[in-house]
Amino acid sequence: MSNGSSITQFLLLAFADTRELQLLHFWLFLGIYLAALLANGLIITTIACDHCLHTPMYFFLLNLSVLDLGSISTTVPKAMANSLWDNRAISFLGCAAQAFLFLFLISAEYYLLTVMAYDRYVAICKPLHYGTLLGSRACVHMAAAAWGSGFLHAVLHTASTFSLPLCQGNAVDHFFCEISQILKLACSDSFLREVGVLVVSVSFAFGCFVSIVLSYGQIFRAVLRISSEQGRHKAFSTCIPHLAVVSLFVSTAMFAYLKPSSISSPPLELVMAVLYSVVPPAVNPLLYSMRNQELKDALWKMMNGCFSETIN
Repeated sequence: MSNGSSITQFLLLAFADTRELQLLHFWLFLGIYLAALLANGLIITTIACDHCLHTPMYFFLLNLSVLDLGSISTTVPKAMANSLWDNRAISFLGCAAQAFLFLFLISAEYYLLTVMAYDRYVAICKPLHYGTLLGSRACVHMAAAAWGSGFLHAVLHTASTFSLPLCQGNAVDHFFCEISQILKLACSDSFLREVGVLVVSVSFAFGCFVSIVLSYGQIFRAVLRISSEQGRHKAFSTCIPHLAVVSLFVSTAMFAYLKPSSISSPPLELVMAVLYSVVPPAVNPLLYSMRNQELKDALWKMMNGCFSETIN
């Protein structure tokens, strides 16, 4: 194949060759997907309906759950359909759309996690200025900036990647269309066109990572100066869920993209893809609800209210 225009479809990496294992993967993904839909849906509904949770922290958490729902819905349903119908094919436009949506949502989530770190920094280190620095208009602007940055990032990468001539066939070593895997199919002399966009993306990603680290450095210093043990516990309890989500997100992505090429193999690529694309959206609601008593109380209140209405 001499160029991208001659490719009408891509072949995704199958989870298994035997019918029994394909059905097992289908049911496993279905369970994870339904759990992610239920958990993130509950968080979105609870925050939207409970006025006590209409604060900046929960506003950003609502946005995070929406992004999680979007990212897992971009990859998992297609993977389930492929396993169920024993079909690896995805159209060229479908592949481009999937790559764009996943990169858009995952990039926006990373930027949003950076904003959420700033929210925790202001809440703990500058509590007297919290209402001023994080008013409703400022929160909307910061959330919009995260979504807009993710969109711009995805547009740049998708446009530059899918305009490259593809000389290495149409088999993608992933269970979904992912930019780095499509680049492996590009002609070697064309890859330089993508280098500029990659450098900009890495620079922004590193900047966000440094911002998160600095925010938590200041947070830990402020918390350790609190004399009351109860005060320290309360401050940490609002930070630990976010820190756990950031750690899960960054560690899985870094291991997937920075692992040595010597240990790379199709089965390992599949495992890594699942770790950074499927696990975080399913686990994030659990991480946020485990240590957040306010959110748990609001969830129980909403569920008890629905149960009472059903009985009556």
